[in-house]
Amino acid sequence: MRPVLVFQHIGCETPGIFADLLREQKRPVETVRFFAGDRAPEDLSGYGGLLVMGGPMSVNDEAEHPWLKAEDQLLKKALALDFPTLGICLGSQLIAKAAGGTVRRGPRKEIGWHPVRLTSAARRHPLFRGLPETIEVFQWHGEYFDAPPGAVSLASSGLYQCQAFSIGRNACGLLFHLEVTGPMVREWVATFKEELDGVKQYIRPEAILEELPGRIDTLNRRARTLFTRFCESLR
Repeated sequence: MRPVLVFQHIGCETPGIFADLLREQKRPVETVRFFAGDRAPEDLSGYGGLLVMGGPMSVNDEAEHPWLKAEDQLLKKALALDFPTLGICLGSQLIAKAAGGTVRRGPRKEIGWHPVRLTSAARRHPLFRGLPETIEVFQWHGEYFDAPPGAVSLASSGLYQCQAFSIGRNACGLLFHLEVTGPMVREWVATFKEELDGVKQYIRPEAILEELPGRIDTLNRRARTLFTRFCESLR
């Protein structure tokens, strides 16, 4: 069984519940921790799939984070090969950029618990079929994209028209987070306190934690459904 390749951009943004599922399925995992100096492999031939996680940096910060260039080149290869690839938040933005899309700062940050609406295409997509038309997700981003060239839009929110997209049969990007666990949410609120302090005029950080117990179980069930289906495409 080929390992799943995981790109991790900051210590606290792990695969979360996705990692639990990979362990349950006894699938090997190889993690590239860019924040710790790891380098991306040159090709994907030894892997079964690619999972690209989130992070606080911008896809456009290549001068500050030179490894973004190598990551972009490998994602271009993944798209050309229709390689099983799932990008989360920053990961989805990186896929969008690799596909020729533009990632830019949004009019306001989207942080906390928010609904997204699935498109008619999503209801036919292998990862989303059978899910409700509207699902609640966890958000934490300040940049966004339109559906990149050749992509199919799968979800939208009140603030951003494209919240998820697919390219080909096997690549998918989610601007939102399904993978987070309760401890991860609490860690992010503490880690990114300065960022939250800057958006208190329209985001109440306390509400994120107050709403956590009533929302996390449903989110984790959705994550298990979607990621189990993604694993069915692994090589």
